[in-house]
Amino acid sequence: MGDWTTTRVEDRLESAVDVFRNLPGVMPQGFFNAWPEYFHSFADKVGQEPQMRRPRPGPRQITEAEEALLWLRWLERDDARIVWLRAERTPWKPICWEMGISRATANRRWQYGIAVMVWRLNGKSVHEKLSRQHVISKA
Repeated sequence: MGDWTTTRVEDRLESAVDVFRNLPGVMPQGFFNAWPEYFHSFADKVGQEPQMRRPRPGPRQITEAEEALLWLRWLERDDARIVWLRAERTPWKPICWEMGISRATANRRWQYGIAVMVWRLNGKSVHEKLSRQHVISKA
């Protein structure tokens, strides 16, 4: 446990999105590829741009990403969806269209979701009857 801030929570959520994107795809049991692996020779690669791959996430990164994903359970379903879409760096316009809300409402619900996570991670309880506006102003 530490002193969680909105920036730290946002960074952890964005990191979780990156980790899940870089994990290998799940293959069904019994899946195999009958094609032989093709190895490119040096002559094949001359003049091509080098292809760099990001290293796969390590166990610690995966654990932190899974923890961050569990934070979404503290939110209502729609608020969790908005927070996750923002962590994926989705622009506001598609979020507003998907959720059927205005930009101001989407931003307010995103701020509320982040604030709830910060409060819970810092050991504070969020009372059910508190309005979103009250929680946002205190975070």
